[in-house]
Amino acid sequence: MSQSTPEPLRFPPVDGLSVRADFDGGAMSSDFGPLILRGIDQQIGLTDRLTQAIDDQRHPSDITHPLRDLLAQRIFQIACGYEDGNDANALRRDPLFKLGVERRPLDEAMDLASAPTFSRLENAVSTKDVYRLAQAFVDQFIASDPEAPAVIVIDLDHSEDPTHGQQEFSFYNHDDQSHCDLPLFLFEGLSGKFITAALRPGKRPTGAENAMILKRVLQRLRAAWPETRLILRGDGHFANPELMDLALAAGQTDFIFGLAGNRVLSPLAKPFLEVNRRRHAVREANARRLNQPLPTSTRSYSRLM
Repeated sequence: MSQSTPEPLRFPPVDGLSVRADFDGGAMSSDFGPLILRGIDQQIGLTDRLTQAIDDQRHPSDITHPLRDLLAQRIFQIACGYEDGNDANALRRDPLFKLGVERRPLDEAMDLASAPTFSRLENAVSTKDVYRLAQAFVDQFIASDPEAPAVIVIDLDHSEDPTHGQQEFSFYNHDDQSHCDLPLFLFEGLSGKFITAALRPGKRPTGAENAMILKRVLQRLRAAWPETRLILRGDGHFANPELMDLALAAGQTDFIFGLAGNRVLSPLAKPFLEVNRRRHAVREANARRLNQPLPTSTRSYSRLM
């Protein structure tokens, strides 16, 4: 039945046009994204950089799918909305995903990897590989700028990654009300570019842990851009002595961290808050007078600069 090719159905013409139903759809796909992603990857070289970061321990005689193909397939699937590894079982024969990984779309012998292959890959990656991957992302961020920027803002944020079952390093996080991992993500605040991420358990990080991660990132950025001013920006749980001392000792590095109010800080901040409240009231009055949209109470960092 799968090899059948029904005859086309012909219908009466409409306005001089012939109308027919043809059931021979050929190799079809609902995803055009892999071809776009392949073109982008050829320009920036991300999968090549990530491939070099992983020490592939497989014996050459056992390799059906090269490491670069595996990474490209997995990255393209996630980017197209197929985050579950099991999706590879259905997508491994998709013609556009095969084209994205530079394989012939109609050749069954060139089908992509299945879910069990990705399961083995993810379990074979070592902690050293993960560390090198984090470094590779920093190098990719540096390579994205043709020249050293005058200033970059490093936004720090831990993001909840819910876990299911007895996953390694899964902890209950009271703030997120779930069992999760709590990776640290670093983004550049002015451009929105991804810098790197650090995989870590779901428990609240200490100041020493945050400083340990940031120290390595700052060293790599500083080696490439010795004159660039680096600004660390994060919410209240980054406001600890270890990170502040790191920024002060690094040179050409500043920090903007949130602080929770208390009986000591609130009175000290009151004069500054009053000044900004009056300034905002003037902006609102000017907007009403000119029949313009009312300004919001918050502004982006780039507008403040």
